[in-house]
Amino acid sequence: MAQTLGLIGSGMIGSALARLAIAAGLDVVLSNSRGPASLAQLVAELGPHARAATSAEAARAGDWVVATIPLHAYVHLPAAALAGKIVIDTMNYYPERDGHIAELDDGTLTSSALVQRHLADARVVKAFNSIIFHHLLDLARPAGASDRSALPIAGDDADARAQTARLLDILGFDAVDIGTLAESWRSEPNTPVYCWAYLPARPEGLSQEETVRWAFDTPGVPLPAARVKELAEKAVRRRAGDVRIAD
Repeated sequence: MAQTLGLIGSGMIGSALARLAIAAGLDVVLSNSRGPASLAQLVAELGPHARAATSAEAARAGDWVVATIPLHAYVHLPAAALAGKIVIDTMNYYPERDGHIAELDDGTLTSSALVQRHLADARVVKAFNSIIFHHLLDLARPAGASDRSALPIAGDDADARAQTARLLDILGFDAVDIGTLAESWRSEPNTPVYCWAYLPARPEGLSQEETVRWAFDTPGVPLPAARVKELAEKAVRRRAGDVRIAD
């Protein structure tokens, strides 16, 4: 029997993960805040191994469940349905979108630790937050490929990290374990491994708007595990605040 990826949030990252999962032979249950009917076109594109459901149904169905919604909506994640589940958190904190959250602004918590506090009975793993959605599709490669890329993961539960690494492998990526949720800031916005590391050298002289457009239009470049590890280790924690482009 195929394993199932549950998605709470079916936007750019969620849709890309759904496509990778189905290509790898997984079943997918998609959900969003607008209800199953709003996902009819996407489900039709994805084919018979995809179906739409409520967030709670997607949570209960998934062997892994990906939470890929704006961070400010984390309080709406169905905690009861996610109890005991591996919840993969792709969310990043952007204060201009999410509003200021004091515990994140002062560094008391990481955003994933905040999500874990809400989902007290789930096992939260940070992953897929440090890459632009179309680079997930550009860079997925079979195991053993010489140009395979890696993604950082972090979590407090060792088995959940291992199971998340297995999902990454299924979808076409190596995993680099960067530690607990307290260390997950190493892949957040403003760190060396965040988004730009999967792009070629940026052209000079671009405005901010032109830079974002260039990032979304430019194919990704492979980033091997050793380089991800190096970049994560050299990260310096900064205050939250700048607009970035992973979500």
